Amino acid sequence: MKQDYITQTLSELGNETRLAIFRLLIKSGDGGVTIGEIGKRLKVPPSTLGFHLRGLVSVGLVTQRKVGRSIYCHAELDVLKHVLRSLEDECCEDQNSEKNSAKATL
Repeated sequence: MKQDYITQTLSELGNETRLAIFRLLIKSGDGGVTIGEIGKRLKVPPSTLGFHLRGLVSVGLVTQRKVGRSIYCHAELDVLKHVLRSLEDECCEDQNSEKNSAKATL
């Protein structure tokens, strides 16, 4: 996974409002939450909410679907899991390569 994507994704969640939106959507489950309901629950004005949602959508953390006149937002938890897993996969790589080098010299 490219480092710039990881940085951008984690940066989106580094904002208090965007993190609150993402957490609310995670708690809501598969049904999602309408944009209006998100704004109401978090007390975020529509223009501000739109700005924050665009950021979350741009990195794939949130998807939207239109039902009638309402737009439902859904958290894409698998995207976050994938980013975190890519970081976890790198855990202790340097330490393990040093151990393998030491074994090879024995």
